Amino acid sequence: MENNRNFFITIALSVLILSLWQYFYVMPYSEAQREAARIQEQRIAEQKKAAEGASPGSSETPVPQQGAIPNAPNAPGTDGATPAGREQALASTKRVRIDTPSLEGSINLTGARLDDLKLKHYTLTVDKNSPEIELLNPAALPTGYYAEIGFVGSDKTGTVPGPETVWTVDGNATLTPATPVTLSFTNDKGLTFKRTFSVDSDYMFTVSDTVQNSGSTPVTLSNYGRVTRFDKPAVASIYVLHEGLIGVTGTEGLQEHKYAAVEEDKQYTPGKSTDGWLGITDKYWAVTLVPTEKQPFQPRYAYFEDGRPRYQADFLTDPITVDAGQSATVETEIFAGAKEVAKVNAYAEDRHIRLFDRLIDWGWFIWITKPMFYLIDTMYKFFGNFGLAILATTVVVKAVFYPLANKSYASMANMKKVQPKMLEIREKYADDKMKQQQAMMELYKTEKINPLAGCWPVALQIPVFFALYKVLYITIEMRHAPFFGWIQDLAAPDPTSIFNLFGLIPIALPDMLMIGVWPLIMGLTMFLQMRMNPTPPDPTQAMIFTWMPVVFTFMMAGFPAGLVIYWAWNNLLSIIQQGVIMKRQGAKIELWDNLVALFRKKPSPAE
Repeated sequence: MENNRNFFITIALSVLILSLWQYFYVMPYSEAQREAARIQEQRIAEQKKAAEGASPGSSETPVPQQGAIPNAPNAPGTDGATPAGREQALASTKRVRIDTPSLEGSINLTGARLDDLKLKHYTLTVDKNSPEIELLNPAALPTGYYAEIGFVGSDKTGTVPGPETVWTVDGNATLTPATPVTLSFTNDKGLTFKRTFSVDSDYMFTVSDTVQNSGSTPVTLSNYGRVTRFDKPAVASIYVLHEGLIGVTGTEGLQEHKYAAVEEDKQYTPGKSTDGWLGITDKYWAVTLVPTEKQPFQPRYAYFEDGRPRYQADFLTDPITVDAGQSATVETEIFAGAKEVAKVNAYAEDRHIRLFDRLIDWGWFIWITKPMFYLIDTMYKFFGNFGLAILATTVVVKAVFYPLANKSYASMANMKKVQPKMLEIREKYADDKMKQQQAMMELYKTEKINPLAGCWPVALQIPVFFALYKVLYITIEMRHAPFFGWIQDLAAPDPTSIFNLFGLIPIALPDMLMIGVWPLIMGLTMFLQMRMNPTPPDPTQAMIFTWMPVVFTFMMAGFPAGLVIYWAWNNLLSIIQQGVIMKRQGAKIELWDNLVALFRKKPSPAE
């Protein structure tokens, strides 16, 4: 049939497009990610071995204009100094230690800046000796990344806390969930600033600033907060994930600005807000500011090129007046850590942070991706293994769609029963395609057959497939999650390859030749599923029928192993389901005959 032929040609073109996308985009991206991780590990190792006495880069800050957020530090080396290693940069300033169940690091007493933070539960690779993730780094480093809270004053206020302010520790000098840290600073105009840092056992800091006016006249000042980053991820994110500047404020709601976009446009300034949050997000980590006092503030997302290129998400509150002899308190929360779904959701609900769950990029189809994650996560809590959770999720999805799939397979079985009548119609109207089509349609109507019924099982997999792909790609819960055997990271491709005999031959292979065990299993199950049906008589259809499993094997090899395992398991369940339904309908299962015919020697023309 012409319509059927067009349908198969469309499938072939779709597979071709996906294959080209896989070859020219996904595979290079995966390779670049591995290289970025290798470079990061190498950089950390070099920093640990850096020579003692290396001088840190300049931390001088230009004097801001009145009413403006202070500028960022100069670039390492711009003052003639040599950029320091991380340990040397940390040792160059006095600090308050941070030690929580999830975090370790320190607060820089110069600027009271949060610029040293490691994640205790996360490492760069699955290697047990891999270093911890360094989320925040001092500004003296090329990878400088920090969060800072300060004030913008005027002539009447005198010097107010900013990037160069050296704070004094009052009492306890170690920040833990049980022991807050208080810092103080008094200026020449009689203003005393008390800053209290507290932190929970996860990733949320609370910065409470109290301004005491001991002078004789009222003073007015504004509170600011900024997240500043001097580098960006070594590998650009793909379309399914947002990395860059992000926030939810005012009537605009969710704002997402990729690094490339903000580099081009320089600055985004949405309307003022009294609630919300803003910051910088990576694939798995984020640093955000949450103004909590309901004081109107102006958010901004910017890229600066003066002195040293940098990305910045910041806010500046409306002026606050502190009368003589009085005090005022402002509070800001800082999230700095892993984007774990349960914890991000808990912060959104318990602290009433508007749409904070959107810090995780669930995408436009959040109504599919989020339920998919919760289903997998529920199964994980039961089985204790995300690989088994994916297998169990597949069974649940198959059960949900069973009635529709049952009708589809039953219709396919009925089509096989009427194949003799279909062949008879083709022969009878071989020279009249119009009458052939009409006769076929009448046959379908009489026998109550849907000619596209076989497409539904595949079509139903597509939204589930992409939802699972999104979940595997964006959620940190899947990062470094092991299955069994050689699969130690379900979010990464199968590391084996048939082309080096699955590691027996010690040679490095390009990504396009990394066809591992699970992609082969997926291809085999897809091949068997397609052989459950009769081979199409049309040569074009038959070619697609034969080569599609091979194409999909190569195409899927670069996808996360968890996704490939899902597809293989789903194929196996579909084979069993289709076989049971066909047998129940009295239709012949073509699998064995098709396999025999495939390997049977074809007679030569002379024979």
